[in-house]
Amino acid sequence: MNIELLESMLNQGQDSLILRFGLGQAFLKQKNYLSAIEHLLVALEYDAKHSAAYKLLGKAYAQSGQTLQAIEIYQKGILVAEQKGDIQAAKEMRVFLNRLK
Repeated sequence: MNIELLESMLNQGQDSLILRFGLGQAFLKQKNYLSAIEHLLVALEYDAKHSAAYKLLGKAYAQSGQTLQAIEIYQKGILVAEQKGDIQAAKEMRVFLNRLK
């Protein structure tokens, strides 16, 4: 994903869940974990039940060495995913959570 393009969309006032999720995903791929965390937190403000955002946010916290935050996010994400019926996301986050413990 082109971060510059996504950021220019954001600067033009096109803020949205999908845009923030995309930025979080793009920054995570570049190993810019703090920026990824920032955008994924905003994505969750748009939709606190977005399972994929929890999964990526947990990964960003874990990769940045913030293990306790990662554990907390994975636990919340698992609950959200199970409530939504998003069984695959819950399974994946459970695996990531177990690796951290």
